[in-house]
Order: sequence, then structure tokens, then C-alpha cells
Amino acid sequence: MTDRYAVIGNPVAHSKSPQIHAAFAAATGQDLDYGRVLSPLDGFAATVASMAAEGYRGANVTVPFKEDALRLAATLSPRARAAGASNCLRFDPDGLFADNTDGVGLVADLTRNLGFALKGRKLLLVGAGGAARGVLQPLLDEAPAELVIANRTVDKARALAALARKGRGQLVAVCGFAGLNGERFDLVINATSASLAGEVPPLPAGLFAPESLAYDMMYGDSATPFMRWAGGAGAEYVSDGLGMLVEQAAEAFLLWRGVRPETAPVLQALRSKALPGKPAQPKQ
Repeated sequence: MTDRYAVIGNPVAHSKSPQIHAAFAAATGQDLDYGRVLSPLDGFAATVASMAAEGYRGANVTVPFKEDALRLAATLSPRARAAGASNCLRFDPDGLFADNTDGVGLVADLTRNLGFALKGRKLLLVGAGGAARGVLQPLLDEAPAELVIANRTVDKARALAALARKGRGQLVAVCGFAGLNGERFDLVINATSASLAGEVPPLPAGLFAPESLAYDMMYGDSATPFMRWAGGAGAEYVSDGLGMLVEQAAEAFLLWRGVRPETAPVLQALRSKALPGKPAQPKQ
């Protein structure tokens, strides 16, 4: 029988994960079917239980369920435990195994696909939800000069900063959006889901240092609202999160199938078909 996988979210109709995993399966000779599952906002646990009963082998998890996914799991990977959130579930005989591939996907997209080195740079992470949780530690592992977490609710940003590995705490600062006035960053990452609602976080002007990159972890068929705002606010380069999506998907595929697919051909195909007005990318 063909193994079944899916992405779970709300909303989820926009997800390109089915296309990505179909391409991975074709390239690696794996027999699988990958779809989308829309979960009620108050029914994630029931949705996962139903999928397990139907024989699903695994699932990606997107907004707003990444912290819920972690709580359901019987076993956590070190990455999921460090993040306090999970974007990847494997349905094992003894229960759910939770991993988090967001961070490794983001770092791969930034450093390999976009050629943007993180070491010694000043980074701003906007948001403190499940998406931000997944990328915090991998970003710190790249040895930035400083990482600032800005969130509407400062206490939530403080709680996220507390997840930072011991010895790295001095690199992590927190503030509300108003506290960013006068600060400049080499990289600004939007880890909120505001772009899905056609909105932009209330960030002040003047955030972008010379040769800076604005990166939205969301993506669409055209530039996201955050990308458009950043391009007019001084960012030299802008990118959406499509490359991150492909890279984290490859890591999930490895977890599920034991083989790592090539990502460059899939990302190139998605860019050419889905984003005819693709954003500028940093020079190599």
C-alpha cells in the first residue's frame, strides 16, 4: 500500500508541501501520497488521532499547531525539545515522534541558497510563537553577534529567550516593537503569520543596516506584505520562506523515508512556476 503523509494546518489550502513531497518522491523512487489536512482550531488532537487511525505514516505541522504537536508526542527529538515546538510528526507503533526541521531549513536557505552568512551579524527575530521557537537555537548556532526577539507581548519573547542554550543567553535580547526604535539589523526575520492575513507587524522605520536582508518565513505566489514593506523601508534584499519550506521538507523526508532528496531542482521549479516576480536575492 502507498504510504500516506500530509501537512496539517489552519489555513492549509495555500501550502506547497504536497508539490514538494511529490517531487521528492519522484526523484528518489519513494511510493507515497502527500496531501493537506485542515484541522479545526480547537480540534488538532482529534485530527491527529483520526489520521493515525487511518494509517498515516507522518505529517508536517504548520500554523497554528506547532506547540500543540509537541504536547501530543510520546517521544521528542533534541531539536523539538530545544524548540518547545514541532513541525514534523512521525506515526510510530509506540506513539508520535516529534521533530523540528524549521531551524535547519531556515539556516540552509539563508546560508546556502541565499549566500547570507550569519556569523557576526546582528539579527532580529519578529514574533515569539511556534515558528520562532523552531528557529531560535539553529540561528544561535551560527554565532551571530546578537539576536533580538521582538514581540507584541514582551513576556512571550522573554519566555522564548529563556529557551536559548546556556552560555548563549548574553546574545539574546528581547523587546516590544516600540523598543526597536533606533536599532539597525543585518537580518530581519518575520516569524509571525501576519502575511497570511495580508498584514505587517507594526515595526518602526530605520531597522535595516546597509546590505541587509528582510526574510519572511511565509510565502505566496507574489511578494508578501512584509517583503513589500521591507523593500520600501530600506532593506537591500528581500526573500520569502519558500526556500526554507523546501529545505525543512527535505529534512522531514529524510526522517520519514531514510533518504535525503536534492532540494535545488525543486526550489528552482517552484520559483519559475509560482513566483514569476521573484524577490531579489543576496549576491553570492
